[in-house]
Amino acid sequence: MSQPTSQTGPRGGAAMRLRGLVRKEFLQVVRDPSSIAIAFLMPVVLLVLFGYGVSLDARQVPIAIVVDAPDAETAAFVSELQGTEYFAPVFVPDAHTAERELRKRKVQGIVHLRQDFARQIKTGRGAALQVVVNGVDANYGRLVLGYIEGAWSLWQQHRAEAHGDPPRTPVQLQQRIWFNSNLRSRDYLVPGLIVVIMTLIGALLTAMVMAREWERGTAEAMLVTPVRMREILLSKLVTYFLLGTGGMLLSVAMAVWLFQVPLRGSFAVLFLTSSLFLLVALGMGLLISTVTKNQFVAGQVAIITTFLPAFILSGFIFDIASMPWIVRSLTRVLAARYFVAILQTVFLAGNVWTVILPNALALLVMMLVFFALIQRKSRKRLQ
Repeated sequence: MSQPTSQTGPRGGAAMRLRGLVRKEFLQVVRDPSSIAIAFLMPVVLLVLFGYGVSLDARQVPIAIVVDAPDAETAAFVSELQGTEYFAPVFVPDAHTAERELRKRKVQGIVHLRQDFARQIKTGRGAALQVVVNGVDANYGRLVLGYIEGAWSLWQQHRAEAHGDPPRTPVQLQQRIWFNSNLRSRDYLVPGLIVVIMTLIGALLTAMVMAREWERGTAEAMLVTPVRMREILLSKLVTYFLLGTGGMLLSVAMAVWLFQVPLRGSFAVLFLTSSLFLLVALGMGLLISTVTKNQFVAGQVAIITTFLPAFILSGFIFDIASMPWIVRSLTRVLAARYFVAILQTVFLAGNVWTVILPNALALLVMMLVFFALIQRKSRKRLQ
């Protein structure tokens, strides 16, 4: 009596095997809380820390005010400094005391109005204003100096209007700031931080996934089954892509609703480009995991080759244009650089296709390269 033949063809069998492998991966994720923590808890922690704790703006800067001869003119200028959110003026009796406070870092700058300040103002030739700024942090020092210069110019304008004097120069500056009109560093940092988060979720998790299989001995068990190597890798890719997508959606929701970062571009563009970058990060992680068979080594390699470059060399915090040409050339092989440009454009400027399309194309090329390398390095063998 003949036995009934199976109705499951080669494609049906592959689909069943892949479904079983994906289910196994999700069960493993559920049993390993660290993966869930990296995918969902870490974005919350990093976004809260950076969103609330890190700022490139200068607000309530303590500056020492030294007035040698107080009068109406000096009081008007000092009130200009007091009326802005950028400064927290501290009045000191003399320049020597102010310098001592600056050395102790109790103040970040000194504004010194000399004895003849009021007399020079009344002559119409202008008065000298001495400004001393702590330059240990050069960027911060330039910000403080710029704020003081702005307060000085604004005070001169108000004084001229009050006395009915004509403008001293025929040019009137009308400045207009595009894309981040409030100059909030949070609006600049949070989109870049999403890149770092997705790099960690994509690369770090998958980098240790195959290494963990080898350490636990489950890799050998899978290699003796009919499951193909590409099906094993695809199951991990699908599982951690879904985890990474969840982390990305959580990060975007926090950016828009908690930190009030404007999303001026299309969410569809944001989702598609984020998915593309996530595939690149997963490809990097899978390539590391197929080469190394030790979780510690895989984790260290992932941090050195993905997380640190994404944090330092992607333009997330440090401007790439100000880097040496050798470092700038190195950033061209970093996927995070292209994704930072896309995210900051989509969030703050909108769908600027001249920025989005070239960077997305670079990510697509990187994804294809990583997947080709994974296919070449992945073989169903024990050694």
